[in-house]
Amino acid sequence: MGVVCGDAGARPLIAQFGAEALARTVREALGEARTALAAGGQVAPTVAELLSIASTRLEAGARESLFPVINATGVVIHTNLGRAPLAPEAVAAAQAAAGYGNLELDLESGRRSARHEHLDSLITGVTGAQAGLAVNNCAGAVLLALAALAEGAPVIVSRGELVEIGGGFRVPDVVAQSGSALVEVGTTNRTHLRDYQQALADHPAARIILRTHPSNFRITGFTSAPALDALAHFAHAHGLLLVEDLGGGALVDLAPYGITGEPTVQDSLKAGVDLVLFSGDKLLGGPQAGIAVGRRELVDRLGRHPLARALRLDKLSVAALAATLRLYRPPSDPTSRIPVLRMLTEPVSMVAARAAVLMAAIEATPALEATLQDTQGYAGGGAMPMQALPSRAVAIRSHRFSAETFARRLRTGATPVLGRIDQDLVLLDLRTVAEAELAVLAEAVQLAS
Repeated sequence: MGVVCGDAGARPLIAQFGAEALARTVREALGEARTALAAGGQVAPTVAELLSIASTRLEAGARESLFPVINATGVVIHTNLGRAPLAPEAVAAAQAAAGYGNLELDLESGRRSARHEHLDSLITGVTGAQAGLAVNNCAGAVLLALAALAEGAPVIVSRGELVEIGGGFRVPDVVAQSGSALVEVGTTNRTHLRDYQQALADHPAARIILRTHPSNFRITGFTSAPALDALAHFAHAHGLLLVEDLGGGALVDLAPYGITGEPTVQDSLKAGVDLVLFSGDKLLGGPQAGIAVGRRELVDRLGRHPLARALRLDKLSVAALAATLRLYRPPSDPTSRIPVLRMLTEPVSMVAARAAVLMAAIEATPALEATLQDTQGYAGGGAMPMQALPSRAVAIRSHRFSAETFARRLRTGATPVLGRIDQDLVLLDLRTVAEAELAVLAEAVQLAS
């Protein structure tokens, strides 16, 4: 070890990364070499070889591991790619909040304030609710709501809504973590009001009916469930609270754009839901957040619970969420200002125009054969996962590489590009590619060819 780190070749590495980091990396390389030697598989490495290995690893560790990619998959709310891309206004707000700011300070009085005050009026303004509170994600909002409102009393949930979503989040688990007992009602495909009535007779201490969005799960065929307003009426008639985990968090009606069946937060509140919980980084189009809206007294109870501090938003997310919510206020048109909504509602003719621009930029590339192709994108991300979106793609066949290899070259280039493979072609779906990305995308395709 001392010989390696004391070698003249180690000095530049020590100067750049520090002696401790170099020693640790060399120690790891030596351990691997000893294991390989014991297995009879290789010759002992030289000092120069050990320093070369250390240099490669230290340089890789110094590079950022999270960086921008071009999403050409056609999946708008792509969980693996960070879900909703932020609007420029949200990015600017987060950058402005990076330094010192009045996050928890009333500048007029000079006294301490609460960070949620930056969001409350914006949330209520766009949803029509009495009050609103944001925490760090929707799963956290569900946990907080049950812990604060059920307080260990049984929670009633339809069997058809006991879903698991991304990251292993299961409704039964979050109910258990809140300290409450889960009371299942109905069957997987059919639940009636009489099932809730029987559950209440068997568990009179129950305080909450939890209704959950099916997310990536759909049951079709012989199904039924009480209408939301009927379930709210039942809950209130029996002294229960109706809490809904809405998931996606649509604040605009998407039906005029051909996207049907996705309820809005406002719809749930009008139906009589006491507390609606939804995501900030799906259909709302903001940063990761879980938002709770409803009656003032209920939201205040959430805010006073100890979990609220553990789950609170950081200052960058507060700023980005506030900026995103402002884009919903008239006269702003959120479908043109918020990237997720623009991609979901954009006419296919505009997508096709971008595809034509990309096609013109790469069609002369010698090693590639490119054609325009009608295709389908998807909303994705647990919000309307099976909602197909008519789209247009550039389909590429490489004369040098298989589709899998070419797709990998695109993913691992200087500007990573994510497309999808279909019948030995790499499809670049332009629904999820912005006009400003076209030149960079064309260059990435040419470099990967």
